[in-house]
Amino acid sequence: MQAVAANPKDLFSHRKYWAARFGTAPFLPMSRAEMDQLGWDECDIILVTGDAYVDHPSFGMAIVGRLLEAQGFRVGIIAQPDWHSVEAFRALGRPKLFFGVTAGNMDSMVNRYTADRRLRSDDAYTPNAEPAKRPDRSVIVYSQRAREAYSDVPIVIGGIEASLRRIAHFDYWSEKVRRSVLVDAKADLLVYGNAERAIVDIAHRLAARALIASITDIRGTAYLRAATPADWIEIDSTRIDMPGPLNPPVDPYAMEADMAKNAPATGGAQVVRFIREVKNADRARSVIRMPSYDTVAQDPVLYAHASRILHVESNPGNARALVQRHGEGKNAREVWINPPPIPLTMKEMDALYELPYARVQHPAYGKAKIPAYEMIRFSVTIQRGCFGGCTFCSITEHEGRIIQNRSEDSIIREVEHIRDTSPGFTGVISDLGGPTANMYRLACKSREIESACRLPSCVYPGVCSNLNTDHAPLIGLYRRARALPGIKKVLIGSGVRYDLAVESPEYVKELAQHHVGGYLKIAPEAIGEGPLSKMMKPGVGTYYKFKELFDKYSKEAGKEQYLIPYFIAAHPGTTDQDMLELALWLKQNGFRADQVQAFLPSPMATATAMYHSGKNPLRKVTRDSEDVIIPKGLRVRRLHKALLRYHDAENWPLLRDALRRMGRRDLIGSGKHQLVPTFQPAGTGLKPEGARKPSKYQSFRTQHTGLPPVPLASDRKAPAAKSKRPARAAKPR
Repeated sequence: MQAVAANPKDLFSHRKYWAARFGTAPFLPMSRAEMDQLGWDECDIILVTGDAYVDHPSFGMAIVGRLLEAQGFRVGIIAQPDWHSVEAFRALGRPKLFFGVTAGNMDSMVNRYTADRRLRSDDAYTPNAEPAKRPDRSVIVYSQRAREAYSDVPIVIGGIEASLRRIAHFDYWSEKVRRSVLVDAKADLLVYGNAERAIVDIAHRLAARALIASITDIRGTAYLRAATPADWIEIDSTRIDMPGPLNPPVDPYAMEADMAKNAPATGGAQVVRFIREVKNADRARSVIRMPSYDTVAQDPVLYAHASRILHVESNPGNARALVQRHGEGKNAREVWINPPPIPLTMKEMDALYELPYARVQHPAYGKAKIPAYEMIRFSVTIQRGCFGGCTFCSITEHEGRIIQNRSEDSIIREVEHIRDTSPGFTGVISDLGGPTANMYRLACKSREIESACRLPSCVYPGVCSNLNTDHAPLIGLYRRARALPGIKKVLIGSGVRYDLAVESPEYVKELAQHHVGGYLKIAPEAIGEGPLSKMMKPGVGTYYKFKELFDKYSKEAGKEQYLIPYFIAAHPGTTDQDMLELALWLKQNGFRADQVQAFLPSPMATATAMYHSGKNPLRKVTRDSEDVIIPKGLRVRRLHKALLRYHDAENWPLLRDALRRMGRRDLIGSGKHQLVPTFQPAGTGLKPEGARKPSKYQSFRTQHTGLPPVPLASDRKAPAAKSKRPARAAKPR
């Protein structure tokens, strides 16, 4: 077994496969008839996806498919197959090289279920939003069917579902720790993160007649093996987690005495220190032994420890391979995870996003509308990745924290292409952004520090002094894009990282005066220090600073514009009191949330490790380390969501009950300082059926909390519903 390569080959420097002679397909074929029209007798690679096929660079399968086509391979698409039968997986015949399997742009469980584990009634990635077009845990199901269809064809799994489930992970929907998806899918290889480098390398090696089992040295991949090779050095993960004060070091693996002697003053910054276990010359052949699946499945504290190690070993500049045993005895297998992929260069990003995408959905869908496509069809991706490190978010875990940028010229060419060729274009670019709106061209000032750093975030608890926060390149891009002939408006629809934006008032001015359509959505997520510290989000003071700038520049432009803040209910670290304070803050500021986002413990997220273990993996995890308050259960989650929607009369009975329990009866009434009124409008809240039958709320309270029923609204001494009128919706101010 070879060590992974540190300096990857350019993405487009491979010699093209012989099938390049067939040229570019108008759409990657979804049927044998389309293959016949292209003159193909077979596909080299077949991609199976849980999304409808839209040939647009915002859809993962389109990017992977067009990239492989550019390498000379014949690529077919099986989109949203009927998984109840193997026949759908034989529709394009036997692929010559491999099946590539993904759940789509979203984890299938997140796609199919709400945060309260209720089945969703629609699917934005399906024609006409039709539900039930993909199975639960799609990667596993699709892989099994592909194996049934052609048992000798290699299967490579990828996409966000595989990426975030590459190791033993807590599964919110079954409330247990599940095995690596690689084990359950019985796939040959897993690609994680930005998989372009890996998938191109895999395709060319298989085309050169390499065996899939021999492909073990590609970054961003995971595979199964029987044991650690004899020439590799194992490091026990429980011996290396040593938190302590440290500055950006020249050598992050130096001995403690050397660190103290050589590191400059840091002003109190905290990062992770690792004890040197091997010489630097041996690092390429060292692997970190994680606690086994059976161990973390039974021990939440060790699960939190494993989560911490996984996130610490995520920087491509210094990450080492990880290994985790699944099973015992003769059936034991090792899940081996190679270090993360090296980020794409600007040149590679430009070439990738300028491949010949049709930018429309496949003609097989006719006039059906695919909501996810309708939302992004006039948007342009300018960068990838996020260094925010929010614990509830999967972007950093999947795309990495090093920002990968496109050139300004490439972005402008795509805007012009949309203007000149996209049907229905009205002159408005709906978004010019990425995972975040304003991380374009931002990076660490030092490559050496960047490659050595193990901090989970560049902006928490404050913006790192080594981070370049110059928004000038982004401002220049905005100005150039909106000056193009035929472009009426360039809107910014991605999330604005406002703690970065305040570092550049000129950017806030540009944004407010030219790129907001009346409302700008931002995400403080919480206002209390308890939840914010577990989210790794800035304090509310930063929000006020951004709001002051935004309001100032909007007023200067003569525009009436509003900030719409998003908040998360029931996040780890959140108490009932935290949510009550947030509800009062919302009322004081005139905000009435139409939609409420409850915390959803997605696989591999740091906040999910908190949710499962009750421990804080942002610090060293021990039996006695910090405990985290976890709002679990239907009752508390419902209450936290109700507090965010304090203005909804349907929630008032629940809120009145909670306020009495919290000793805050003073907040029940019609005063400006009070949260909910004493009366209940007719037809809202508690709705008894018949004379004395308990309402839905009564049943919920009795069944899920064990508490006795509360008096019905009709039994309470309160003013008649018609004597008072609920307050009308107020505009945010």
